[in-house]
Parts: sequence; C-alpha cells; structure tokens
Amino acid sequence: MNRIEPRSAVAFQMTRGSHLTVCDPLGRQVADLLAYNAADIGEVISNGRTFDYEETIRLGWGNQLWSNRSNPMLTITQDTSGLHDFLLTPCSVDTFRHFYPDKPPHRGCFGNLAEALAPYGIEPDAIPTAFNVFMNVPVDGASGRLSVEAPKSKIGDKIVLRAEMDLIVGLTACSAYASNGGSFKPIDYNVSDLG
Repeated sequence: MNRIEPRSAVAFQMTRGSHLTVCDPLGRQVADLLAYNAADIGEVISNGRTFDYEETIRLGWGNQLWSNRSNPMLTITQDTSGLHDFLLTPCSVDTFRHFYPDKPPHRGCFGNLAEALAPYGIEPDAIPTAFNVFMNVPVDGASGRLSVEAPKSKIGDKIVLRAEMDLIVGLTACSAYASNGGSFKPIDYNVSDLG
C-alpha cells in the first residue's frame, strides 16, 4: 500500500481493468476521489450523471461512477464501509473561511488536488465535485437539509474500484475538521491488476 499523508493529495494513472483500493488505516478519515479520461481530460467524473444513471445518492458495492459524457469510469467491486458522499465539493481555503473562521485557513482538498493534478494539464477550474470516500453526509428526508458528521469507517475499511477506461485519478486524505471528526489521518491506496 501507498500512503497519503494527512491533509495532502496524490495523482496517478490507471489502465482500464485495473483496480484501485482505498483504505482507511486508522478509521474515521475521508478521501476525496476524482477521475479524468486519460485520453481526454475534458471527460471527468460527474455526480449528476452518476445519480441519474444509478438512481441513488447512496453509492456502494455494484454501483458505477459515471462521466459528464455518460460513460462509466469506475465500478465499485468491494466496499466494507458502505457509506460515502457524492454531494459536496472538495474543501478549499474558502470552505475554511466560511465554516471554520476561528481556525487557520487551509488550502484543503481542492488546493491539494489542484497541485497534484497540475502535471497532467488539469487546471483548478476543471475540478468537479469529488466522490468522497467514507464521508458521512446525512440528508434529512423532510427538509432536505445536509449535515456533515464524523465518518463511520473503521480501521481497515476499504473500497475497491475497477477502472472502466484509462484514467487519471486524484486522491486525498481530507483536510476538513467536520469531515474527519476533528482529526486528520492518512489514507492508504494501491493500484493493481487484481481486485
């Protein structure tokens, strides 16, 4: 396994058919995940298309994550947590100013992803809503109000995703206080030919 240190990000390539394992080694830590078509970075992961075609906002084992061009990008082949978010955008320095005005601002997952993806020619304005692995965002059925709660992921929980096309992937160990229950921990990941 490779390690993403707390409050940082990586970017890497995956070939079609390979598997990405994202693991929460210490429990209660979120990882923001982005995917781009390696042959055309204008094609990017889309929460709207995914909700439309999967007909749910509760994504887990067996679901696919779709692109803005209506192509499947990733298929979830294993999932021990079963709780993820695809509603909220990556945290940023503006997020910190808005939600945590009493704490030092941080560039957040947005800034970390922008830096990690820059070598692939991906600019900040091309960063969409991320698939937030292990993130706990309850939605009130009556009011529709969102809240961000501490993750329920346990030590060693993991999700495995199969690439349905050649991809550029951005992945973080999330930087926001609420998303991670007030602490910051690493995320482990691995890319392999085997699920």
